[in-house]
Amino acid sequence: MSTHRFILEPYKGVSTRHTCPNCHRKRCFSKYIDMVKQIQFPEYVGRCDHEQKCGYHFTPRDYFEQNPAEKEKFSDSTFRSYAPVKEVQPISTSYIDMDIVNQSLRGYPANKLFQFLSAQFGETETMKLMKKYKVGTSKYWEGATVFWQTDNQNRVRTGKIMLYNSETGKRVKEPYNHVTWVHSVLHKGDYNLKQCFFGEHLLSENKNRPVALVESEKTALIASYYLPQFLWIASGGKNGCFNANSLSVLAGRSVVLFPDLGATDYWQSKIRLMKSCGIEVQIFDYLEANASEAERKKGYDIADYLLKVKPDEAVLLQMIKRNPALKILIDALDLKLVSVQRGIPHPKVSPPKKRGFRL
Repeated sequence: MSTHRFILEPYKGVSTRHTCPNCHRKRCFSKYIDMVKQIQFPEYVGRCDHEQKCGYHFTPRDYFEQNPAEKEKFSDSTFRSYAPVKEVQPISTSYIDMDIVNQSLRGYPANKLFQFLSAQFGETETMKLMKKYKVGTSKYWEGATVFWQTDNQNRVRTGKIMLYNSETGKRVKEPYNHVTWVHSVLHKGDYNLKQCFFGEHLLSENKNRPVALVESEKTALIASYYLPQFLWIASGGKNGCFNANSLSVLAGRSVVLFPDLGATDYWQSKIRLMKSCGIEVQIFDYLEANASEAERKKGYDIADYLLKVKPDEAVLLQMIKRNPALKILIDALDLKLVSVQRGIPHPKVSPPKKRGFRL
């Protein structure tokens, strides 16, 4: 019998392998189980078999750190009755060579996402966004985009390669989902991936500016254009970077969560962890409360609403008339239009009203 109380569920057929909550591959996720059957962990506590391509591993220790009340239900002797999991020497985080990164920071005219955003904001403003967030171009798929994950020390953890439709701005998912990782494409078999927030390198620029956290890298770019009062970063997925190690870079910051429709409850559940990391956090749940059924099915996020506003619209009433759904944002964030250097009217965010946020 194992001397470890919490172990990965042994393989006993396909029913013991599940869908990974991070990469969403089927039959590749092993859950942790309690050998004395006193604790039943949530579905996300486990490890993905795709260690290089995904790297998701949420341990029982992570779970108890986030949920200390759960551990308090059991006596210390309960945990001492089994030997602790052997400590493993931490493996150094791997990084992408900057020469590879710099080579990708060109070729924007062929970049499908650049083409789409240029149609919305113009090439000059789109180029500023690409350079600011260190977004690259990949030849892996013609016109693909590379979202480099650059940490707060300006080290590149990895890059997510994605292909977009230049007309709609949507991801290409047929005949398969066009998304992969740079370290995987480079065949770095021993790569130790520790993801960070997309846009994390911008945190040191203005330590007083409130941070806005979204799921999609593309959304961070778009929202940064419309609402520059926030410093926009992306988790890279519904579950991405919601761990104490990744969240540590936000300690002492004021953060507003902007979850996609359908992800609000899950992100709400992370607020306690974020506060324990010293983060002043609020959640924008107005879209969840007011979205239409059609918008829910499409999984809208804040960028889908913002893109319905033409950048050159100068009158607030015109914005509401053209897009009634935008009133959700206006009411919740108390948006007002002010002039900016580039001569385009721009939203200004006043302190959030309590009714627009849920703590």
